[in-house]
Amino acid sequence: MKALVYTANKEMTYRDEPAPTPTNGDALISIQSVGICGSDIHAYLGHDERRVPPLILGHEAVGTVLEGSNPGQKVVLNPLISCGVCDYCIDGRQNLCAERDLIGMYRAGAFAEQIAIPERNLIAVPDDMSSAHAALTEPGATGLHAVLLAEDAMKRPISESKALVIGAGSVGLLTALILKDKGVMQIDIAETNQLRRDTVNQFSDLKTIDPLAEKLPEAHYDLVFDAVGGEHTRNSAVQSVKPGGVIVHIGLMDNNGSVDMRRLTLQEITLIGCYTYSPLDLQVTMNKLYSGALGSLEWIEQRPLESGAAAFSDLLQGKCAAPKVVLQVQ
Repeated sequence: MKALVYTANKEMTYRDEPAPTPTNGDALISIQSVGICGSDIHAYLGHDERRVPPLILGHEAVGTVLEGSNPGQKVVLNPLISCGVCDYCIDGRQNLCAERDLIGMYRAGAFAEQIAIPERNLIAVPDDMSSAHAALTEPGATGLHAVLLAEDAMKRPISESKALVIGAGSVGLLTALILKDKGVMQIDIAETNQLRRDTVNQFSDLKTIDPLAEKLPEAHYDLVFDAVGGEHTRNSAVQSVKPGGVIVHIGLMDNNGSVDMRRLTLQEITLIGCYTYSPLDLQVTMNKLYSGALGSLEWIEQRPLESGAAAFSDLLQGKCAAPKVVLQVQ
């Protein structure tokens, strides 16, 4: 089969790879669409010691069942593989399972024509749903999970809040669209890339801010989502949130610097770490995408898998206006 393989730092190679062999409980999937995630870029730069080349990356995937219980069924892949029997798995918090694995990390991912994955990790997709749109399920579920964590921590209904989302990649934008779907009264998106801001402005009525040109207001927002996760964005989140407010930290750009723990303590600011999603988050997100609850999804950019290396280079250089590049395989 053909696959896009991470072969060295800043090197993606489109080449032949052995086809996967399903083991007990696995289904064989023919991949149709797969998104490029920020974590894939992180690996591409050599910044993730867990992802060692040569490795097929990619985990935001949609395909069709070739071998399994439902041949021909279009499915979204839940890329997070957990043990299924620990306390966290039984409690519906599979993202905290100590034995969790992720396709495209230690095992082959979905930048390929085929993948083998446990059948329990498949979510049925309506036949008439665009595969490229369905590929937004995974980043959207990350945003939904973050919003649900924030709702649990807030003292008043989330619809009454003023929210800031830092970063207009797909996770940040989808987080903002989920907040809009929940009726949040004010939603601002901070994004340094002009091309991304233009795209958000074209396909939504969300307000965008260039934090390089316009200082973010201090102690202004009830709720802040850091969808970048860098030293500077963490500091901006702490400065921008109101006393008694909530910060949800989603991104994993780096682990540098420190945050103002004195302000967090004296002003009773809640800081929440957020990692991936539950299977239910994925199902709910896919339903929202399909129903149109999250608005137009035409802000994605589609490219063929064989041009994936150029897509990685363009993303790294900030040349992509789209918050999400989806690679088309079939």
